Order: sequence, then structure tokens, then C-alpha cells
Amino acid sequence: KGAAARALARQAAPHRAELPGADMEAGLDAIPPGKKKYILEVLNPLLDGMVAEAIHLSPEDPMRFMLDYLERKKIEEDERALTPLQRERLLAENAQLQQDIDKAKGAAHAVVTMAKQEPVGQSADDEESDNDDEPPVDDLPPVAQVRSRNSVSAEAYGEWNQKVPFVPRVVLKTEEQRDRIKVVLSRSCLFSNVDDIDMGVIVSAMKEVRVGDKERIIQQGDVGDFLFVIESGNFDCIVKAEDGVEKVVKTCESGDVFGELALLYNAPRAASVESRGESVCWQLDRNTFNHIVKDAAQKKRDRYSSFLAKVPLLVAVDAYERSQIADALKAEHFPAGSTIVSQGEAGNKFYIVEEGAAVAKRNGVQVMVYGPGDYFGELALLRNQPRAATVTAKEPVRLLSVDGASFQRLLNVGELLERSQKLYQ
Repeated sequence: KGAAARALARQAAPHRAELPGADMEAGLDAIPPGKKKYILEVLNPLLDGMVAEAIHLSPEDPMRFMLDYLERKKIEEDERALTPLQRERLLAENAQLQQDIDKAKGAAHAVVTMAKQEPVGQSADDEESDNDDEPPVDDLPPVAQVRSRNSVSAEAYGEWNQKVPFVPRVVLKTEEQRDRIKVVLSRSCLFSNVDDIDMGVIVSAMKEVRVGDKERIIQQGDVGDFLFVIESGNFDCIVKAEDGVEKVVKTCESGDVFGELALLYNAPRAASVESRGESVCWQLDRNTFNHIVKDAAQKKRDRYSSFLAKVPLLVAVDAYERSQIADALKAEHFPAGSTIVSQGEAGNKFYIVEEGAAVAKRNGVQVMVYGPGDYFGELALLRNQPRAATVTAKEPVRLLSVDGASFQRLLNVGELLERSQKLYQ
């Protein structure tokens, strides 16, 4: 009748050494019905399984085996009791913990590596020799899709889908170079949410690349293993059509990032990138980007790109340009009745309504109501004039804001001014 039943039966009939056969039945009959039910329905299934597995495995330390067995069963029972939401949250917490551990290991490795390297005063030739395993500039890989969505694929691409332990790359550089990188990254929306510790790892991993006029550092269709942040100069993004004709679809300038789509979506380079005059940019490897920047950047782009496609002002903007605008967006919340901008103050932000509603009043008279997809604040930035109206939250409102510098760089200012003049006539 099982181990539990035999134990309790012996307690019920202590004068018997064993209770085989009919004697066992007599011993069970002496057990109260409530305890007998508990033995048969609760204890026996657990203990019989443990005994059967112990007999099968014949562990050298049966007591340790039983303790481990019961602990494992308890964990399995607790997992079955979790709701899908609790299970998802627990998995997310575990994944975040593992990511934090990997980052800590990476930062420690970077410190140790830098400590082992030669002092900052070494020669340029020595620095180059430290990085012989890095590809020369002429062989550098290629850039992101600018007009077509064909290359923006979420499917795995090549060997980069392999998950490997993160060991941050460290490129020796002077303090002056590190300061220059920080200034460049501060102008890039893609890196705006990176904390100080991770930013240190990124700065250590970046490599300076100097290019001459009309030098093509990314080739359409190639595998991408680097992105670039421009410090100075301009670069043309060039797409080759099916008829073989190349067309410049975008020009990148200081603070812009190119080559990131191949890393974000594990896709081939969607465009070629060629320098327009002598330029300086900073190269970041795929491994460092993936472990520190990729997840947050991709989630933000995925979240806002579809919404931005519905904003009237941005209907004619292609997917790549919308993704760059998404990088620059910052969410702001205002409770009902609160003031968002005031008439007469200097303007330094452009706003898009994501949720809720707001009203604009000029000299106390209501002139406009804004809902999801509507935008305001552009006139002060376009004309460098004070705010023309006061905008308040009609109800709790969530806004997406873009700072003045990003606004001027990412949006078609001429088209926006023309639309705004028609809107406010």
C-alpha cells in the first residue's frame, strides 16, 4: 500500500514487527479514515515516485538524493502554480539579472584589459599593431536601408545569430579621443538612454576611422559587423536600383549614425555609404552594440515607427527616416489642466500627441484642439520666435517631444513650415 501506509500501519500496531499480506490490511483498517485518505492520495504518489527513482538510479547517498528529489518536486509544483503573467515576469527578471551579470563581467574585463595595455603615450604605429585583427578601412562593411523596407528583416542572418559570451572590445585611445567620442555620442539619439557605466564600455570599444574624399566605407549587400557615428564631415547614403543606377537618398552629417540597421535586424547592408570630403567617424563593433544598445533601441523604434507613420506630417517620410525620428523621441506626461507651453516663452521642443487631448489658446481665446497624431510647437523652432499660443492638457495627455537640434536635423523644415502656415492661417 506504499511506504507511508506501512509506516503509519506500524504506528497503529506497534506490537507487530511486519504487516505482510492480510496483516497489512488489518494495519490499514486501524488507521483513521482521514489519515488513510491523506496517505493514499497525497503521500503515496510522492514517496512511491521517489522510491522508484532511487531504486532505478541506486544513488550512493540515498538521503542526499531524497532531499534533492523533494526540492526538485517543490520547484516544479511552484512553477505550475504560476500564472502566465507571473511566469513571464519571472523569466524577464531572470533575463535582466543575467544581462546585468554579463555587463558587470564585461566592464571588469575592459578594466583589466586596459590596465594590461601600454601607457597612453605609445606611438600610432604601436596602436595600429594592437589592432591588427581588425579589418582595414577599405574592407569595412556596409549601411542600412534608407528607402525600402526589404532589408529590414527580423530573421536571423548568418553567423551573427550565434549567441556567445560578451567580451567587450577595448581599443587603446587617448583621453582627448575619449572626450571627443563622448561629445559625438551626446549628439546621437541612438545612444541617449545609455547609462554612464555602459557608455564607458562603448567609448572603450570605439575605433577612430579617418577617410578621404569619395571613399566608400560601406557597400550595399555586404554583411554588416560595424556601425559608424560621424564626428565631422558628411556621408552620402547611396542605393542601387534594379537597373543598376545609383541614387543618393540621404546625406548624413555630424552626430548621425549609419550602418545600424544591419546590426539591429541581422540583415545585409541596404545601402552604400560614401564620404563627401575628408571626414572622421567612430566605428562600433556589432558585439558591443548588441549587448548594450540593441534591445532598447529596437524596442523604441518598433513601438513608435508605426505610430509616426500615421502622423500627417510624416506620411511622406520613409521607414528609415521615421526610425531615426523614433530614436529622438522622449515621452512626456501631463495631467489634465496642466500647462505644456506658454505663449511668449522661448521654444525648444516640438510635440506630437500620442494619447489624450490638448487645447491651444491665443490671448485667452481657444484656437485649436489637438488629438492623437496632431503636433504643435514647430513654429517657434522654425522661425526662432516665442511661442504663439499657450497649450494645456484637456485631459491626461502623453506627448512625444523632439528637442530643437534633432528637430532641425531630422525633419524637412521647408515642408513643415509650408504645412504650418496653411494650418494656422
